[in-house]
Amino acid sequence: MDININLNDMVYRYDVYHMFNIFFTFDNINFVDQNFDYEVIIEENEFSLFYGEKKYYKYFLDKVEIREEIKKFIFLCLRNITGENHPWGTLIGIRPSKKALELIKQEVEEKEIVESFQKNNLVSKSKAELCIEVAKYEEKFVNRKSDNISVYIGMPFCPTRCLYCSFSSTPIASAKKLVQPYLEALNMEIRAMKRYIEKRGLNIETVYFGGGTPTAVTEEEFEMLMEEVYNSFVKDRNVKEFTVECGRPDSITEAKLNTMRTYNVSRISINPQTMNNKSLKAIGRAHLVEDVIEKFNLARRLGFNNINMDIIVGLPNEGLEEVNNTCTIIKDMKPDSLTVHGMSIKRGSRLHEEILLKKTKYIPKQQELNSMYEETKILAKDLGMHPYYMYRQKNMVGTMENVGYSTENNECIYNIEMIEEKQTIIALGAHAVSKVVFLEDNRIERFGNVRDIIEYTKRIDEMISEKIKLLDTLYGV
Repeated sequence: MDININLNDMVYRYDVYHMFNIFFTFDNINFVDQNFDYEVIIEENEFSLFYGEKKYYKYFLDKVEIREEIKKFIFLCLRNITGENHPWGTLIGIRPSKKALELIKQEVEEKEIVESFQKNNLVSKSKAELCIEVAKYEEKFVNRKSDNISVYIGMPFCPTRCLYCSFSSTPIASAKKLVQPYLEALNMEIRAMKRYIEKRGLNIETVYFGGGTPTAVTEEEFEMLMEEVYNSFVKDRNVKEFTVECGRPDSITEAKLNTMRTYNVSRISINPQTMNNKSLKAIGRAHLVEDVIEKFNLARRLGFNNINMDIIVGLPNEGLEEVNNTCTIIKDMKPDSLTVHGMSIKRGSRLHEEILLKKTKYIPKQQELNSMYEETKILAKDLGMHPYYMYRQKNMVGTMENVGYSTENNECIYNIEMIEEKQTIIALGAHAVSKVVFLEDNRIERFGNVRDIIEYTKRIDEMISEKIKLLDTLYGV
């Protein structure tokens, strides 16, 4: 669907676009001179919005805050027109807890922080309180020393490609010839970064092995790579946390779990996304709910005492009933942490194509999404968990948020450092993005490895060299 807007002053195009995008996320928003649905007039002392026979207006004098006032005005107009209540108000940033943390450091009272979010950005009281709660937990872990780093290793293969996925992940059945060359190149990068870290005397706080699906490869390949990672980044180091994102149960075996135990993995993630078999099939998963439960229980029996589970709110054709079912089953399983993702419909995903072609039957609306999120909050509370990190994404269904919940002392430190961007992260593998954090200058420099697996294997020497050049801008002598 096209949403056509006539705007008299294109200086404010960005601000107007993002407010309309909150309410019409999956529509085409166009700025036109004729045949328009909405007309926005921004004059010296008045804002006006016309929709059909309706006119909304507001007098305005303070030019310093004009952009924020325009956003609030349009948001309130569209909330009235559509009847939708978006609890994050005019906020479009992906790290809203950062704002709360800054105010906490300034010793602003919590009541005043909530009022600030409500007044300046029309954020609901519950979301403002969530920002404060998350910020207080993040403050305990956020990095303060330049020579403390984290290491990320990426595996770009999965058993199948999910309907909503836009990451660098390739179905492994169709890419078997790429696996061995990729692992060889990745091992080269691991060894090179090991040498660099030791040369510069850097302290590794966390290691995160993600993807894709790290366990998508064979047991032998997985064991070989885990040994390399352990010897390079974990052995004889005071690493606070070593996470492996096991992901899907159809890629997890007892041998792979035992390999993780051998190499001191302290935290694993088993990610069902939903506990409804019909939904699993629809999103392209090749496993059942029963498989999730089986592999989770196997991991418990083998001694894993810090297991995370991911779920997604807003999956196509899922409503409140399906989310309630997911929460009921997970409550009985008692994971140690829970990550609740809002459905983000990326342009590179098959789901985005299906929405454009109108093949997807049902995407939940805002009011139902609010109720679904409430159920996940109840689940976390029943499991004795607190929210410890949060971020938002573009093109999320209902412009909601992703929240990590955890029982005490089972927070994922890597997740906090990644979101707060106060610690350098050396990222290895195809499409992995390293971030070098200059704490004193409050700035970040990034270097991304190439996305394509074949190009990564061909250009691995170049990737290593360019990464070291960037790291040397902070750690070089």
